[in-house]
Amino acid sequence: MIAWRSTWSIYKRELVRFLRTAFQSVLAPVLTTSLYFIVFGAAIGGRMPDLSGVGYGSFIIPGLLMLTLLGETTSNSSFGIYMPRFTGTIYELLSAPVGVAETLIGFVGAAATKSLILAAIILVTARLLVDYSIAHPLLAVVYIMLVAAAFSLFGFILGIWADNFEKLGIIPMLFLTPLTFLGGTFYSIDMLPEPWDKIALFNPIVYLVSGLRWTFYGSADVNFGLSLGITLCFLAVCVAIIAYIFKTGWRLRA
Repeated sequence: MIAWRSTWSIYKRELVRFLRTAFQSVLAPVLTTSLYFIVFGAAIGGRMPDLSGVGYGSFIIPGLLMLTLLGETTSNSSFGIYMPRFTGTIYELLSAPVGVAETLIGFVGAAATKSLILAAIILVTARLLVDYSIAHPLLAVVYIMLVAAAFSLFGFILGIWADNFEKLGIIPMLFLTPLTFLGGTFYSIDMLPEPWDKIALFNPIVYLVSGLRWTFYGSADVNFGLSLGITLCFLAVCVAIIAYIFKTGWRLRA
């Protein structure tokens, strides 16, 4: 049986930490995304043809949203578990009567909440600069929460794996951000010449961006069912890895 009071305590602590770093966690990514909208959506978008019947400025909204969410969710989650390890307060969590389920629900729930807040602010900001619509708003919310949950768990794993601050930034900076830029954020995969259009499909971020874009406009480079399936598989793999980490105590009790 899940101890919901323990879950709520972890959830509330993570949200308070999020609010304490609001400038870094909210304002900075919103300002960066707004610059993308101004440069690519307004300045360049007016000279670009429509993609799948959608104006270029509107077309890049799901990609930019995913770019921000992946980076912020991973970084916040990894930092959230790394600092207790770094300061030694992780032992308070390990010695408390809190199970793996309560810990994961608290961390993932907070990450999903933060992602929805960030997504809402970005979409409101985008409305001031670009005209767009959301074809499947409920699916969009669910999909954003699934992606946020998956990458908060991924960040959790990264925070446990890292043994210094430099390692915390290696994966997001050298792998996650480049893959997102190459994952159809600013273009459709169909625009790529052969064989790059086929090679691009080996980039897992393509399926995440494509899935979110489908919830917005009902069309995408990849079938939504495939995007959803890959997201759920990645989420399940991350849960399995974290369950193993808590079971063995790898890097938690060192």
